Amino acid sequence: MPALSRALSSLGTEPWPPHELLEDLVLALTSRALDDREIALQKQGRVFFQISAAGHEVLQLAVARCLRPGYDWVFPYYRDRALALGLGVTPVEILLQAVGSAEDPASAGRQMPCHFGSQRLHIFTTSSPTTSQCLPAVGCAEAARYIVDHGPLPGCAAHPDEVTVVLLGEGACAEGEFWESLSVACLLRLPMLFVIEDNGFAISVPARDQMPAALSALVQDWPGLGVLDVDGTDYFDARRAISHAVSRIRGGEGPWLVRGEVTRPYSHSAADNQAKYRTSEEIAEEAARDPIRRFSDRLMDMGVLSQAELALLRRSTFETVAKAAKTALAAARPDPDSVAEQVVSLPHFEERPLLAAPGAERLALGAAIRRALGEAMGGDPRVRVFGEDVADARPEILERVEGKGGVFGTTLGLQRRFGADRCFNTPLAEASIIGRAVGQAVRGLRPCPEIQFFDYIWTAMQQIRSEATTIRWRSNGMFSCPMVIRVPIGGYLTGGAIWHSQCGESIFAHLPGLLVAFPSRAVDAVGLLRAAFRCEDPVLFLEHKHLLRQRYTEDAFPPGDYVVPFGRARVARPGRQLTIVTYGATVEKSLLVATQLEAEGRSVEVVDLRTLAPWDHDTVEGSVRKTGRVLVVHEDGLTCGFGAEVAAYIGEHIFDALDAPVTRVGAKDVLVGYEPTLERAILPQVDDISRACRALLAY
Repeated sequence: MPALSRALSSLGTEPWPPHELLEDLVLALTSRALDDREIALQKQGRVFFQISAAGHEVLQLAVARCLRPGYDWVFPYYRDRALALGLGVTPVEILLQAVGSAEDPASAGRQMPCHFGSQRLHIFTTSSPTTSQCLPAVGCAEAARYIVDHGPLPGCAAHPDEVTVVLLGEGACAEGEFWESLSVACLLRLPMLFVIEDNGFAISVPARDQMPAALSALVQDWPGLGVLDVDGTDYFDARRAISHAVSRIRGGEGPWLVRGEVTRPYSHSAADNQAKYRTSEEIAEEAARDPIRRFSDRLMDMGVLSQAELALLRRSTFETVAKAAKTALAAARPDPDSVAEQVVSLPHFEERPLLAAPGAERLALGAAIRRALGEAMGGDPRVRVFGEDVADARPEILERVEGKGGVFGTTLGLQRRFGADRCFNTPLAEASIIGRAVGQAVRGLRPCPEIQFFDYIWTAMQQIRSEATTIRWRSNGMFSCPMVIRVPIGGYLTGGAIWHSQCGESIFAHLPGLLVAFPSRAVDAVGLLRAAFRCEDPVLFLEHKHLLRQRYTEDAFPPGDYVVPFGRARVARPGRQLTIVTYGATVEKSLLVATQLEAEGRSVEVVDLRTLAPWDHDTVEGSVRKTGRVLVVHEDGLTCGFGAEVAAYIGEHIFDALDAPVTRVGAKDVLVGYEPTLERAILPQVDDISRACRALLAY
């Protein structure tokens, strides 16, 4: 046994009641019986996928025994069946998910087996990507501290001594998001327990090919992290270690990591056959260390259990699982018409006419966003703004410096006004920024993370695509993720080049569950931002860098009741002969072209979409039916840009109204160059829009 595990002898032995030991043995037997039943049903075609907890049971039950269900929070992975049972999930509920029933309380048949979730038990809805649950777990623990420190907050509850537990396999520890989560947990000394279930294989890849040493050895000297290495097939060893770590966490010591060596007697999943890459001798040797056998033998040695009683327990659990399977197989199947439910839940806003208050200050786009952020933070203590460089300065020098407030100044002064726990800097780690926001949102806060440049959002894509945008749908509305992701985007900067000038919004408009806003003027930015903070789903709020300080984006700051609903376009300029559908920085360029053509007696209507997900089909259709000609203009690349979606919709639904082909203007399908003449050649310019308009009008 490793030296770290031998040190557990100093932790003492708890006199655990025999009834608890027997209860956990029953749960371990039930977990294994559920595995066997699902495997049998999968072979019959009545379960469609299977992944087991076999070999992991007693470590998971040791974790469950040390937690307070519905008090602590748990972020499991897809092998934590015994853990779920220990926390209060029933065999029937587990099998309802396995058969894909509409009555599956975790997902209504939308998730694969072993993807548990329960608001009541504080089990976060499980996702499949390895390690992606780690960063939301950090945000969950972070949110608990904030909620406790700030008193009663609407829709939020937390406890001073609660623990957030995240579980994962040893293979998942090779992912960068695990190391980001561990780093932030230590940096902030969060009340977190990391449990590594090490069965030696990431599907077929052995642990020796994953990292240079056992994880516990690699992190042994991390500041602020308690580390224990345990025999995860020994219930008593595991429970003693987990109990020790949890008690220290509740006492305020900060994060702990426990690595438990477990076995994997069954293949990775029903889609795998471990006989292809493991010898029969290896599998037999592992079977000799079966944790359930070791647990039951120990209980018999202690006189808590007899051989006859063990046989009775096995028979009883078999019958319990058989009965649960019968119930699950008879349960209702999902209604195919329900697939579009719980994607997003847009709030309803009454559209009010914009009546500027007398003497209202006129602000450009960036300044209006800054004021709207301050307004949101002032009206709701759940709103937190964070990201790279968003704070003003270190608190100890704040009164002696001007302050940073973001690379574009859109968060300047928020730290001074609301404090460093409401507006703060984060490590330069985009996945961490978004993942932490996910965990905070799940706890009822209203996080507003900033990704400093759109060009660097891609390392956060896992958290956006696999976590934030899927939470509502995969949990059938049990969980939601209210967050506003602010991202400066776009070119026309002169010198921005590849890494500071790209668009790519169409990729995000393709993600079900994500709302996307792209305002072109100050009043719309304010109205959309107000709407975004009232949404219960993630919003990608795109702020065009070139527009932030342009005089033509200026508007009088709107009164507090002015809100722009998502999916509602604005007719920026009425016209009769041609419609330009656009958004972002190309709105102004399109308006300039419309003005030029008006001088020639031509009438062009400009429609500013304002939001891309959802986008306003009705306003576009009304305009196209009036003019008979349409040009779609955007800054993003032409191929697969958002204009292709608009053009396809018009061609499919409004073809009868067209007097000319639907035409598009976008950037060339290359990256944005650094030298100014290259940038001008790549991005759409006024002349490009003008030529396309003239060709359409002449058709």
